[in-house]
Amino acid sequence: MADFKSTLLFCTLILSLLSGTCSAAECPNILFIFADDWGWGDLSCHGHPYVKTPNIDRLAREGTDFHRFTVASGVCSPSRTAVMTGHFPARYNIDGHFAWVPSNAKRNMPDWLSPQAPTLPRMLQQVGYKTAHFGKWHLSNDMIPDSPLPAQYGYDEYGAFNCAGEQMPVHEDATHAIEFIRKCHSENAPFFINLWMHEPHTPFHTVPKYEWRFRHLERADQIYASVLSHADDRIGQLLNTLDQLGITNETLVIFSSDNGPARSSGPEELTLQYDTATGAGWGIAASKGITGGRKGYKACLFEGGIGVPFIARWPGKIPAGNVDSTSLISAVDLLPTFCELAGATLPDSYEPDGISQVPVLLGMPVPQRSKPLFWRMQSAWPIRKAQPYHWVYYTVVHENWKLLTNQQTSYCELYDLVSDPYEKVDLKETRPEVVEQLKNHIQQWVTTLPKHPVGEVFSRERSELPEKSSND
Repeated sequence: MADFKSTLLFCTLILSLLSGTCSAAECPNILFIFADDWGWGDLSCHGHPYVKTPNIDRLAREGTDFHRFTVASGVCSPSRTAVMTGHFPARYNIDGHFAWVPSNAKRNMPDWLSPQAPTLPRMLQQVGYKTAHFGKWHLSNDMIPDSPLPAQYGYDEYGAFNCAGEQMPVHEDATHAIEFIRKCHSENAPFFINLWMHEPHTPFHTVPKYEWRFRHLERADQIYASVLSHADDRIGQLLNTLDQLGITNETLVIFSSDNGPARSSGPEELTLQYDTATGAGWGIAASKGITGGRKGYKACLFEGGIGVPFIARWPGKIPAGNVDSTSLISAVDLLPTFCELAGATLPDSYEPDGISQVPVLLGMPVPQRSKPLFWRMQSAWPIRKAQPYHWVYYTVVHENWKLLTNQQTSYCELYDLVSDPYEKVDLKETRPEVVEQLKNHIQQWVTTLPKHPVGEVFSRERSELPEKSSND
């Protein structure tokens, strides 16, 4: 009977979406919480030994915890590009984080994501959603003053840091989001909010109240646990606001992270660090994130770098207290998924790299993913002893297989992610036919990518650079 009811609910929802008219209960408000460097194991519901995250744990109890979600990069800016556009970030030559202009030019990158790119908030605006962004931006950089502001990408309101203009204090993200939620509720308007939290990225901006909670820990662990606890409390404030307004059942809430946890490549002294966008805080020595056994950390394409938490709650629609350890969901799937839920039709000229995962969110059995997933990162070769997982340039995941290669594809590793999700057994020698098939997928994909950034995506400062530093 339960399966029949779930199927009936799913069919009713899909029919309403296809008709283009949804009630508030059918087309949800969407609150997408995207943390920064939050490791898969950095949740108490994922077994962390001392970090406490009761509010995120609540989302897991009341929703579904998806264990096979991957982001589109091991670092910030390309990962966020995929969320915004539904495209692999290599399509925009965004392979690394946006930095100062000379660094972007040296890496054959633009200085910002083009505002003319297809963006999720703009598509949701077109079907009546009020849209907002609060928190980290990093689709450009605060050191590039002539870069576009978030409002140019389809947001009705924003408060941000790592962007041009005024830098919002990092701990004010939830306060602004709550004000926006209350405003939309009073206007009876559906809302979409990107809440992109700073935690637990360096520098660590600690608050005495949260340090006191973990006073029994060693100093570095205390710092790390305190910033995660502070972030979790702000998430709790958001969930309480939804409860108070009586719109919990009308709101899809998702918690995830842009990549895996940061770690230093060697011993580090605990010192203060200054960031031009967020100010002073503790440095990399306090980075104590864990990956739940996944290989590697931030800035790599092994599962520790791209396999991150993904917890989704929509009461009455998404199964409660469920763990999905089989469905492969990617960050490029979010745009088509959110648009389908919102009743937004994708533009005729737009071809997403992702697929809608509405059936998966609603707990319906679906066939194995048929569309390959691709990654590209500018990584060093040969393998460095201090960073043994940071050599991968290209990666493809297709069906149960994952292939990682260097830039020349002269070296690779092959894993069966279904039977070996922690990438322990390299199968390239025993399955050479799979290696060749996946290399062909990569080669075909690379032919679809631009050789250089295109469009109005360069700062005026580019014209001041020496010729050898600009794109050839």
